[in-house]
Amino acid sequence: MNRTVRLLKRRLVGSIPVLLIVVIGSFLLLEAAPGDAVDAYVASVGGDAGMIEALRQSWGLDASPMTRLVAYLWALLHLDLGHSVAFSRPVLDVVLERLPNTLFLMGAATALSFALGTALGIIAGARPGSARDRFLSIGSLALYAVPGFWLALVLTIVFSVELRWLPLSGMETIASGKTGLARALDIAWHMVLPVTSLGLIYFALYLRMMRAGMAEVWRMDFTLAARARGIPRRRIVMSHVARNALLPLVTMLGLQSAQMLGGSVVIESVFSVPGLGRLAQEAVGSRDTPLLIGIILVSAVLVIVINLLVDIAYAALDPRVGASEASA
Repeated sequence: MNRTVRLLKRRLVGSIPVLLIVVIGSFLLLEAAPGDAVDAYVASVGGDAGMIEALRQSWGLDASPMTRLVAYLWALLHLDLGHSVAFSRPVLDVVLERLPNTLFLMGAATALSFALGTALGIIAGARPGSARDRFLSIGSLALYAVPGFWLALVLTIVFSVELRWLPLSGMETIASGKTGLARALDIAWHMVLPVTSLGLIYFALYLRMMRAGMAEVWRMDFTLAARARGIPRRRIVMSHVARNALLPLVTMLGLQSAQMLGGSVVIESVFSVPGLGRLAQEAVGSRDTPLLIGIILVSAVLVIVINLLVDIAYAALDPRVGASEASA
């Protein structure tokens, strides 16, 4: 327990400069882009020079970039992410409203890809070089080469347009009046295609990694010794080969969290899921700098938390790693 606490403290302290770099870098990049929120607003509704000047003063855009950056960092120390000019609401409220949808999409897609990829990877790696191994390896490679948005569009055309089995878009049926279990089932039904589209791409990666890891473990001395002692092959696969091959997969699970979050932006746009991805798209369109920085910051915190959980899982699977990290 103490080893885990020391490991968490070390990771949390190291995440502070990372978040600071993310905030400052995002602010400077947005400042370097032409135009601001007032320009985007005037382009859509129109206005004269007096109105533009009044809006810039009202939204605090008349100050210098350095002044606004210092003010934003000071507000951030008080857990204030600023005010969204596009939604006329606090940024934190807008982000927290959309965050559960993205977490549900990411969590379900990650569970699908990791569980299915690991299971089929074990099947492929149980007998390297066999017909089923080659079939699964070639199939996963072909699936991994497919762009996520293209796969999403194909699944939509097949299952929503042609067969009409699944909903076309949205998080749930509009104005359905459903509550409780009925609403939960309706949301789950609407999320089948988004979760499948996002999860299948990463499922192929986990399958190939698990298969490659098992093929390597089969050649190690302790595996050969277990086979020489006459231990049943099924027990060797599950207790020795698969468990040792699982460690790199857990590491990749943390590394893929950022890409999974980025992939959800495309999937949310294709299926009109009201998550952080669509919110970021709206923030970019309206040049809402506080909202966009808030989304980037929350996304960075989410990735850090996922990697912390992965570190804990890795330390549980291999105590040597956790001990070396905590004592370093």
